[in-house]
Amino acid sequence: MKTRTLFIALAFLFIGSTTQAQFFKKLGKSAEKAAERAVTRKTEQKVSKETEKAMDTILGNGKKKKKTKKNKNQEVAKNEGPVNSPSETNTHEQPEITDAPEAKTWSKYNFVPGDKIIFDDDLGGEENGEFPSRWDLSQGNAENAKKGAENIIRMENKTIINPLMDKENYLPEVFTIEFDAYFNEGYASWQSYDIRFWQGNNYKSQGEDVFHPVKVYKDGATTHTRIANNPKKYDAHSETVGEKSGWKHIAISFNKRSLKVFVDDYRALNIPNYGYKPQLFSIGAAQHDPDGKTMAIKNIRVAEGGKKLYDRIMADGKFVTRGILFDVNKATLKPSSMGVINEVANMMQEHPDLKFRIEGHTDSDGEDTFNLQLSEQRAAAVKEALINSGIDTTKMTIKGMGESVPVSDNASPEGKANNRRVEFVKI
Repeated sequence: MKTRTLFIALAFLFIGSTTQAQFFKKLGKSAEKAAERAVTRKTEQKVSKETEKAMDTILGNGKKKKKTKKNKNQEVAKNEGPVNSPSETNTHEQPEITDAPEAKTWSKYNFVPGDKIIFDDDLGGEENGEFPSRWDLSQGNAENAKKGAENIIRMENKTIINPLMDKENYLPEVFTIEFDAYFNEGYASWQSYDIRFWQGNNYKSQGEDVFHPVKVYKDGATTHTRIANNPKKYDAHSETVGEKSGWKHIAISFNKRSLKVFVDDYRALNIPNYGYKPQLFSIGAAQHDPDGKTMAIKNIRVAEGGKKLYDRIMADGKFVTRGILFDVNKATLKPSSMGVINEVANMMQEHPDLKFRIEGHTDSDGEDTFNLQLSEQRAAAVKEALINSGIDTTKMTIKGMGESVPVSDNASPEGKANNRRVEFVKI
C-alpha cells in the first residue's frame, strides 16, 4: 500500500503545470460545491428540528410523563383503532401519555373517514403463518405475520385478497377505505398496492374498458378509466413523499361519483367523475424483484360516509367521528387524525359562534377506571390540537365517557370500532 501511494505521489510531480492548474481548479470547484451542500444540510437540519418542536405540541399533548411499567400482555400492541381501549390491562396502571413519535405537519390533510364502520380488521387474535380469517384469496398467497410487535398481512408478489363481508354488494354510495401499507427502499415505481373496484356481485373481471386498478405507490398513485369510450388517465407523484419508505397510511374516499386517494398527507388523486359506482373492492400487491422484500398491509378499515360536519351539527346538535386515532393505551394523536381536526378547526373558524364539549368514548375492553381516565385524556389531546390550530380554548370543554355510552355491541370488531369514537357536542 505504501509503495502504491508513493508511486501516485511521484506521478503527480511529473504532471505539467497546465494540467496541474486544471486539476486544482476542478478540485476547488468540487470543494466549493461540497461546502455548499454541507451548509444546505445544516440549514435543513435546523429547520427540521424547529418544525419537529412545533409539531410535537400538535400531534402529542405537549407534555411528557414517565412511562409506567407494562405487564407482558401490553408489550405487543393489539389494537390501533380510533379511541382505542386497552385490552388485558393492569388495573393499577395509568394511561400513558407521550409526545408523538414522529412529527408530521399534515396541515393540508383533508381526508375525513366515513361515519359508520362496516369493516374493521386490526388482525388481533390471528395465528402467524395462517391465512387471514377475515379475507378471501383471489390469487397468489398471503399469511398472518409479525413485523416488530405489530400484526400484519404479508403478501407475496401479485397476490390479490378481498374482505369477507355479510352483504354481497357492500360498498355504499359514499364510503372510505383506509389501510397502512409497507413500502421498501428503492425506486417508487418498483412497488405498488393495487385497489380494484367492481360493480357486480363477484370478483371476476367484467371488461377491460372499465375496471382498472388504482395503483398506489410510495410517492403517489395512478389509475385510468373509460367513460363513453373516452379514456382518461390520472397520474400524480410527489418526490418529497417518495423519500420516505416504511409504513404509509393509504386513504381512499368515494362520494357518489368522485374519487380521492391519499398517500400519507399527500392527495395524489382527485377525480371528479370516476365513471361508475364501486360495489366491491380488493387489495393486491406487486413488486419488481420481490426477493427479500416486504409487502404487507395492516389496520384495514371500511366506513360508510355521511353528511358534512356542519350539517350534522345543525341536524343532531353534535357530530361523531371515528377518524381521530391514537396510539395504543396512550393519548397521543396519530398524524392521520389531522384530517378530521383540520376540518373541525376550519368549521369553527367559519362559524365563530360554535362551542363544543369534546367527549372521548371507548369500547368495553379493559377496566372501567382505565377507560374513563384514558377517554378524558384523549379528549384533552383533541382540544390541545385544536388550540394549536388556532381555536380559542374558551370555545371547548372536555369530558371522558369511557365505555359508559356504547352505540353498538362489543361482540364484533366493527361494533368495538364504532364504540371507540370522539363526539363534538354543541353547547
